[in-house]
Amino acid sequence: MPADDSTDKPVSYYRDLGDGRWESTRAVQGAWNEHEQHMAPVTGLLTRALLRHEARPGLRLARIGCEILGLIPAGEFTIETTTVRPGRTIELVQAEMIANGRPVVRATGWRLATTDSTPVTGLTVDPLPGPDQAEPYPMTEKWGGGFIESLTGRVLPDHQPGRGRVWLTTDLPLVEGEKTGALEHLMGMADAANGVATRVHPAGGWIFPNVDLQLHLLREPVGAWLGLDVSVDFGPDGVGITSTVLHDEIGPFGRSLQILTLREMPGTQQPTP
Repeated sequence: MPADDSTDKPVSYYRDLGDGRWESTRAVQGAWNEHEQHMAPVTGLLTRALLRHEARPGLRLARIGCEILGLIPAGEFTIETTTVRPGRTIELVQAEMIANGRPVVRATGWRLATTDSTPVTGLTVDPLPGPDQAEPYPMTEKWGGGFIESLTGRVLPDHQPGRGRVWLTTDLPLVEGEKTGALEHLMGMADAANGVATRVHPAGGWIFPNVDLQLHLLREPVGAWLGLDVSVDFGPDGVGITSTVLHDEIGPFGRSLQILTLREMPGTQQPTP
């Protein structure tokens, strides 16, 4: 981390150094390791890169798929963007984060042509009660790291291990000196879903990091608050899944999935989730 971030409160998650080079601040610090970046702001920055790469009117991002290729180190890195599959109505673009000479996260985005489908619009999920109807949710009581510290959380009733409904927001811009769009802002918190309704306490005998993040977007989201309606399932052979319906203050706008590697850590005692 840059030295000034150890004493000063970060004013953003990232700094643009120019020529495709970037620098993280303490606000991206991960929850599992102090020296790595949390995947949530990484997703926001890669979403920004996908949006800006050869943008075309009439097409929008409908799916963002992130593969975590290893530990994401804090500090300087680069982002490279490419068009994988050009098309008039369907297009696949890619943004890759490279740190210390190796790719650490690869994000692909399907762009689809937009049309008027209001005559057949229909939803199977009800909107969440808004953040004004929820109670404060201090995530720092369970998780450490600069990213979690940067969030404001609100929790809805009936929260329990493996099942929860939470609202999140942050006052920090994604990039220093730049206004953050709603999509980058909300995607920059979506990976936190794996930490809001944990089945086991992260300080206990098990760890459960995700190795991917798949985001499917029914419509363009709006606003500053991200609602997460989360279900966490653990299988019998070391694999889990976090499934989330994504909401803004209008209603549901998409879904996310995260595959988890579930590992027992010897010599620890499980606290209450």
